[in-house]
Amino acid sequence: MLKRFSVSMEGSLLRKFDQLVTLQGYENRSEAVRDLVREAIVQQSYEDGEQMIAGSILLFYNHHRRNLLEEMTEIQHERHDLILATTHFHINQGSCLELIVVKGKVKDIRELSHRLTSLKGVDYGNFTVAPVEQI
Repeated sequence: MLKRFSVSMEGSLLRKFDQLVTLQGYENRSEAVRDLVREAIVQQSYEDGEQMIAGSILLFYNHHRRNLLEEMTEIQHERHDLILATTHFHINQGSCLELIVVKGKVKDIRELSHRLTSLKGVDYGNFTVAPVEQI
């Protein structure tokens, strides 16, 4: 059941929010606010190291970097219990994109993500997360 409440904000902030609503393709402000609240709740749940989550680790890297592939593979094998699937894409002659789908406790997934994204040769890494339980 939906509940109504009001929000007060400065005019300049509301104008920027309305631009965001339009840019993101929301039909109204309420949809955008609901998504923002959900995101804040997910981020808060991310603080609880014992929370069960599912998500993805995105790695963009130079596959010519010496020993990088071996290091990535070794880390993934060490934590195979957290990894549901991996997908590998060849972006160009030297760059690859790897998407690793994960599920487990926040503290374990966070540690896996940090180990992978901090490897020399990984140009960009991003970790997305969602709680396994309903928000």
